[in-house]
Amino acid sequence: MKIHYFQHVPFENPAFILEWARYKGFQISSTQFHQGESLPDLNHLDLLIIMGGPMSIHDEKTYPWLKEEKKFIKQAIEKDKSILGICLGAQLLADVLGAKVTKNNFKEIGWFPVKRTMIDQNSPIETIFPEEFMAFHWHGETFDIPEHAYNIGSSTACSNQGFIYKDNVIGLQFHLESTEESIKNLINNCGNELVEDKFIQTREIILSQCCFLERTNRIMSGILEYLLQKTAL
Repeated sequence: MKIHYFQHVPFENPAFILEWARYKGFQISSTQFHQGESLPDLNHLDLLIIMGGPMSIHDEKTYPWLKEEKKFIKQAIEKDKSILGICLGAQLLADVLGAKVTKNNFKEIGWFPVKRTMIDQNSPIETIFPEEFMAFHWHGETFDIPEHAYNIGSSTACSNQGFIYKDNVIGLQFHLESTEESIKNLINNCGNELVEDKFIQTREIILSQCCFLERTNRIMSGILEYLLQKTAL
């Protein structure tokens, strides 16, 4: 299996996903947009992972590579590739699928519970998500659920936390791929956002709740296995 991921900033990589893929012996490649790298051959990948970043999907003037990235994502969807978008990656997927991406009512940064919402009951993906689980969040924007997609979950601060489209495209606003190291990297590079607010936790509280990582990584493993099964069909 060949996994390719899009990375937008040097401090936000796939973290646990890389550990999982290496353990499985899968081939891993990437496009580092922040280093000006080119896009891959779409025919030579089985699973595309689109990572997060502090920019908005609307920042095409500042980050002109966003236009080409969106075109590539659209082509990947049209070719029925398995795709996982995380945070900014999920917002990019939503945008390409015709849904609005807007500023959320609150910034949501830290560990907050996500409640599973209605998913296609004929899809095994529903069994991967518990009815309620703690997830790590770091976002200020949100998306509408694309047409023909199912809402995966919601939190108190953000009603649309994820979606699944055509069984093989998944967008997650939250971070199941996080490790303690990747969370520290976010804090070190985006710590200026940790201001006092209703849904923003302090550095100390965030790091004290890393005990949830084992469970969130287990959910991520289930998602990856599911998507690769879809690829193999």
